Amino acid sequence: MYVIATFENSLFIELAISAIEQKGIPKEKILAAPLDKRSEPRQLFDTIHRADGLSLFDGAAMLGTCFMLLGAIYGYVLKWGPIIWGIIGAVSGLLLGFFIKILLVKNKQRGGKGITAEIVLIIRCEDHQWETIEKILWDHTALGITRIHNGISAILTQS
Repeated sequence: MYVIATFENSLFIELAISAIEQKGIPKEKILAAPLDKRSEPRQLFDTIHRADGLSLFDGAAMLGTCFMLLGAIYGYVLKWGPIIWGIIGAVSGLLLGFFIKILLVKNKQRGGKGITAEIVLIIRCEDHQWETIEKILWDHTALGITRIHNGISAILTQS
């Protein structure tokens, strides 16, 4: 069976590898592969073919609708009338929502670092060693763990 785990780049992965080696798994059956980081910044605008779930226009549409409604309502008592004030409210709400979302996205990219998997650890072991290895990996702050049983691992070893 193969055990696959992801870790952040820290001392804990070295400690996990040492603990696994002490439990009888040889170095030849342990593989640690670091992942490359994305070098170019994320694109802010989605296209038809690529979307990352980050929309800049949802808040802008909501604020534009609210400001347009308020402009049309209060436009009946203001000098230019409800149509002009509705258009002014829609445009100002769209711009305000768009700039707020851009500021939030820029601060999130520059500011806090989310938890990211940086190293993948692959261990080849026997079925009876699964609980021991799983406990070691969780104790050494693995981000995620999975196992691939012998039926699938036979396909992996043939290639």
